[in-house]
Amino acid sequence: MLSFITWDANPTIISWPVTIRWYGLMFAIGFWIGFNIVARMFRHEGAPERWLGTLLLYVGVGTVVGARLGHVFFYAWDYYSQHPVEILYTWEGGLASHGGAIGVILAVILFSIFVSKRSPMWTFDRLVIAIALVGGLIRFGNLMNSEIYGHYTDMPWGFIFVRNGETLPAHPTQIYEALCYFALFGLLMWMYWRKNAQERPGLIFGTFLVGIFMPRFLIEYVKNVQEPWEADMVLNMGQLLSIPFVLLGIFLIVRAYMRPRLALTFPERYADEDENKSKNK
Repeated sequence: MLSFITWDANPTIISWPVTIRWYGLMFAIGFWIGFNIVARMFRHEGAPERWLGTLLLYVGVGTVVGARLGHVFFYAWDYYSQHPVEILYTWEGGLASHGGAIGVILAVILFSIFVSKRSPMWTFDRLVIAIALVGGLIRFGNLMNSEIYGHYTDMPWGFIFVRNGETLPAHPTQIYEALCYFALFGLLMWMYWRKNAQERPGLIFGTFLVGIFMPRFLIEYVKNVQEPWEADMVLNMGQLLSIPFVLLGIFLIVRAYMRPRLALTFPERYADEDENKSKNK
């Protein structure tokens, strides 16, 4: 058995004529697969196909802006308050998943108000299935960047992140989180396609919130803090930010089971499919 794993992955796939990094590639792949998953659900339930591109735009912007502002306000406001222009320097790194979650929530609410005219819960129950997969792929990108790892460990799966000058093995917390998110993705897909959990509004979204942020809360105990000022906290910032999401998830799950189950129909075609066919004749 290996006593440790030496990790020296190059975060850059190609550097010419354009620079492509593993993190960005995983982000793009996740969005592409997620788009197709949501498209299949929309067609399954007869939602308009034209919503898909708009939803992708809303969620893409909400994710990036929310994640960036989350890092700025939750972790590094002392610095960015003195260097506000650098908030725009996203290529230098600095994204917070909790901020991304808030950004997505706001984006879905705006999408529901201005586009779908449906309850935001309808969109959340479909969208978060894809987000669970994207989250796992992004953590793989973090692994390739040799970032967001944990405390030193003597476990045989410990990683020595040599690109960061480490000489001792540490918990590969990126892998821990990625495995949790991929497992959650599988669970949510099973709930949607096999158990028709979408007939209980809020059940899938609530399960997602608990399944994402409860593991995040627990893994934080072996993860290095993102900012030095977190070191003396009983619960670090990542844990404090996870608690409201977990509580909201539990509330949504309980509420979903207390309300009558809906009787949905599944036409297996987009609502605007027949309209588009008639226009092409």
